[in-house]
Amino acid sequence: MNTKQRKQVIFLNKPDENRKPLTMSRSLILLFAVSCGLSVANIYYAQPLLDAIASEFAIPPSFIGLVVTITQICYALGLLLLVPLGDLLNRRWLIPGQMLLSVGALTAVGLAPSSTVVFIGLAFVGLLAVVAQTLVAFAATLAIPAERGRTLGLVTGGIVIGILLARSVAGVLTDFTGWRSVYLFSAGLTFILAGILFGMLPSENRREESLSYRRLLRSTLALFFKEPVLRVRALLALLIFTDFSILWTSLVFPLSAPPLSLSHTAVGAFGLAGIAGALAATRAGQLADRGTGQVTTGAALILLLASWYPISRIQHSIPVLIIGIVLLDLAVQAVHVTNQSMILSVRQEARSRLTGGYMMFYSFGSALGSIASTFTYELAGWRGICILGAGVSALAILFWWMTRGCQPGLKSS
Repeated sequence: MNTKQRKQVIFLNKPDENRKPLTMSRSLILLFAVSCGLSVANIYYAQPLLDAIASEFAIPPSFIGLVVTITQICYALGLLLLVPLGDLLNRRWLIPGQMLLSVGALTAVGLAPSSTVVFIGLAFVGLLAVVAQTLVAFAATLAIPAERGRTLGLVTGGIVIGILLARSVAGVLTDFTGWRSVYLFSAGLTFILAGILFGMLPSENRREESLSYRRLLRSTLALFFKEPVLRVRALLALLIFTDFSILWTSLVFPLSAPPLSLSHTAVGAFGLAGIAGALAATRAGQLADRGTGQVTTGAALILLLASWYPISRIQHSIPVLIIGIVLLDLAVQAVHVTNQSMILSVRQEARSRLTGGYMMFYSFGSALGSIASTFTYELAGWRGICILGAGVSALAILFWWMTRGCQPGLKSS
């Protein structure tokens, strides 16, 4: 591939106007990935900090879990209410603007004088973290069709890395400087990235006709009725992220309990294995670009099912467990990248709405997996977790097989 081919170009003006090309360089792709990872990490920092926050504000253990619940609920609301704005407003202003609002929310949490401010601040942190999905939709718009899958693979890889690293980063900073430093540190990085993005993001030329905000939200829901690929791929996302959450929510229990009795730092280090799998899955986007999205999905789902066997050997071999974690994260990310490549090839003018609608099911799956894994581990231990995970994987394979004929292949747009 020569230098000209390596630069991704798209025209955002109307077909009958003089067109001005916008380019997306490799450095911009990297910036998108880093920004996505930091934004999503903001909603996962709280998980290892719950005991520290509860201790400082004398919050009962039965209530401190609301911190995570409120953040996730507001994240889901943001997917519905904020991400579609990318189809209405100039994203060069929208993305840095949302990130600056995130700076305010993160700073409020870091300086919170009371638990009430913490809860309100984290609610806005969750709501505004969806800027990562606005970035994903913008990346799909800037990428030429032939390299859209590859670009999305790299950008969404940043999201998965952000999720997996958040716990480790929060734990290290808390040990050295306290839990408040986590949010103040993130506020500083977010402020810097907002300025860099404003300087590097290309400006868009919007069509003269535009939807009102109310019609925009209605049209987001209407896309599920109009686009079969969105319905199918959204349900696949629900299943694979249920599996993802089943593992990562419950993994701390057997690792921290006898006979393993690993420290929290050691448990957090297992996220590095997940990062290896997520990075390996970026190639799935390239395969989707070649029109093999369906084959890639089937192979990844079979790999997802197979990963639960080495994961089930947790008491016998940590290296075997790590292999299972890598396989599971690779499979989940491969399907996720393929899903987005196929969905975002459907309607160029509605990519933010398509992203928001699709990611709602990602959020539902994550919540469902967390709840199911907690109850399952209490009733049936790690064996029950592995049976549940394998069962969800098998259901995903069955669903993919039954719907493979009604999903269109990738279309260039």
